[in-house]
Amino acid sequence: MTTHATGRTLGSTLGRPPLALVLPGALAAALLVVPLVTLVLDTPWGSFLDQLGTRAVRDALRLTALASAITVVVCVALGTPLAWLLARVDFPGRTLLRAAVAVPLVLPPVVAGVALVTALGRNGLVGSLLRDATGWTIPYTTTAVVIAHTFVSMPFYVLSVEGALRASGERYDVVAATLGADRWTTFRRVTLPLAMPGVIAGAILAWARSLGEFGATITFAGNYPGTTQTMPSLIYQALQSDPEVARTLSMILLVVSVATLAALRNRWLTTP
Repeated sequence: MTTHATGRTLGSTLGRPPLALVLPGALAAALLVVPLVTLVLDTPWGSFLDQLGTRAVRDALRLTALASAITVVVCVALGTPLAWLLARVDFPGRTLLRAAVAVPLVLPPVVAGVALVTALGRNGLVGSLLRDATGWTIPYTTTAVVIAHTFVSMPFYVLSVEGALRASGERYDVVAATLGADRWTTFRRVTLPLAMPGVIAGAILAWARSLGEFGATITFAGNYPGTTQTMPSLIYQALQSDPEVARTLSMILLVVSVATLAALRNRWLTTP
């Protein structure tokens, strides 16, 4: 009550908001809100459940759920140590490594797919060695879907956990060390529990990013039903032939996005 009252008092003191700020702000809000509202209104709700029951949708949902779940596990298993190294260990090239971790955040997804092909493709740097040694190729397989999802999702997790580790500081680590704990014990019993909110938030972000991944996946893994066709890929395919189905499938991911935002409401939807 006090906060709202203070806000009203400040507003009356400062005067009316200028139109030079209100109009562009309203336009920005409309740009973000109107497309979402029209998607909800144009979705053919009468056939929603019937379309969800089709074989193609079930397969795409299954693959998307599987890939996103594995992606989160990989991000937690590999990204947590990386975040700890970036936050706690001073080593040559740390700044460059942090920059490299952040690159996929701004990299166009299709470029990410091309990068994966050059590294893990049949004739790629690593892919060719793997093919010669085992006869196995990664592209256009379900494994390729998981790798593509992990590549674009890992930065969200690592940066979230690193931020949590830096926020908690090293003072508790120092106290644990003075009490005789080694760094592994300190990590398990002190550092990680303190950073757990960041770990959870990062895992949710990585999962949500994985659900919506399209460009890198279709470039590196293709769009084969039952094998590499995820929900975004199916939506893109349906948009070419049946826009109503595409809108229905889009609503599924929109609901997931809203649920993700609700799960992170304490991080993004609250005011200081």
